[in-house]
Formats: sequence, C-alpha cells, structure tokens
Amino acid sequence: MSLFISNAYAQSAGGQEGGGFEMLIMLGVFGLIFYFLLYRPQAKRVKEHKSLVSSLSKNDEVLTQGGLVGRIVKVVEDKDFIEIALNETNTIVVQKSSVTAVLPKGTMKAI
Repeated sequence: MSLFISNAYAQSAGGQEGGGFEMLIMLGVFGLIFYFLLYRPQAKRVKEHKSLVSSLSKNDEVLTQGGLVGRIVKVVEDKDFIEIALNETNTIVVQKSSVTAVLPKGTMKAI
C-alpha cells in the first residue's frame, strides 16, 4: 500500500518548555499599548466634549454634528436640549451632545 505514499514517523519531543512568564510579559506590554494608544486619548476627548457641552450658554455661536451653524437662543438644563437660531426666522431644537464646537463671536455674520 505504501507504493506512492511514504510512511510518516513521529518526531521526538524537543520543543521549548516553560514560556509562561514570557507570555505574561507580552500580555502586559499589549495592555500598556492598548491603554496609551486607544483608551487614554478617547477618554480625553470624551472629557473635553463633556466640558464643552456643560459650558454652553445663551448667545453662543455653535457648530452641530450635522454641519449647522447657529446661535443658541434657549438652553433647557433639565431636558438636555438647546434651541438654536439658524437665521432670523428659523430655529431648531437639538440635543446638547450634538454640538461639536463653540465658534468665535461674529462667525455667523462672516459666513
């Protein structure tokens, strides 16, 4: 039967033994990389956005996530919504968290 297929023989065990401590070190290194490259910058951005949202007040000019630029007309503290005037006739109500940036005064007139 073994005319075309050669017999396979098991090789003696000569592999590396141990390796548990090195695996723990690698796991720790990957944990540090994850923390410094992914978690920490994201937590910093979330903290900055939370402080931006809490500092919103009437007559601030803001940019929303949808790209709308307007002036804050009314801030509702308990319901977490703000009313934004896009121009003299149009106003919209959006969540505070949808505000991306607070623009300098006079930005709406310059656009």
